[in-house]
Amino acid sequence: MQAYIAGFALGFSLILAIGAQNAFVLRQGLRNAHVFAVVLTCALSDAVLIAAGVAGFGALARAVPGLEEVMRFGGAAFLSWYGARTLWAAWKGGEVLEAGEGKAGLRAALLTCLALTWLNPHVYLDTVVLLGSVSAQYGDKLGFGAGAVSASFVFFFGLGYGARVLAPVFRRPGSWRVLDLVVGLTMWAIAAKLIYL
Repeated sequence: MQAYIAGFALGFSLILAIGAQNAFVLRQGLRNAHVFAVVLTCALSDAVLIAAGVAGFGALARAVPGLEEVMRFGGAAFLSWYGARTLWAAWKGGEVLEAGEGKAGLRAALLTCLALTWLNPHVYLDTVVLLGSVSAQYGDKLGFGAGAVSASFVFFFGLGYGARVLAPVFRRPGSWRVLDLVVGLTMWAIAAKLIYL
């Protein structure tokens, strides 16, 4: 139980910071657009990465020459493009929160979600490398990993479905512009951080 609690606490603290993936989940939750599919995809992706880290894949990933650099610049390119797209939406404005599904289809939402997850080098550093390294300190690595996976499920489902509390605020177009501006700038900041590591 001690390993489980430690894994849950560390996993939750790592995922709590606003990032590209979290911003996308928040946006989908606000629009009530494919929320279950998106949060489940994020949580399952994290579960796979955490399991790989706990199983010792982090050492293998560090041993492959050039892999980290490819992940860094590929992630930076994707985040730059997505940030520009979001900033363009902020500039155009005019969006309001409407009941029902968002404009984007399920396939587009899932592909964006997968790209924001699997093309983001920070995800690998947090889940595979950091959680994998810390899990080695516990005799019950499985319990530690289960705690970290539980934290991902709790966080993503809480963020996706909890976003509805903010729905009344996002019935005003100005609120969407502010959110898109913050999301776009956040993605550009993460991309710049990846480039200038």
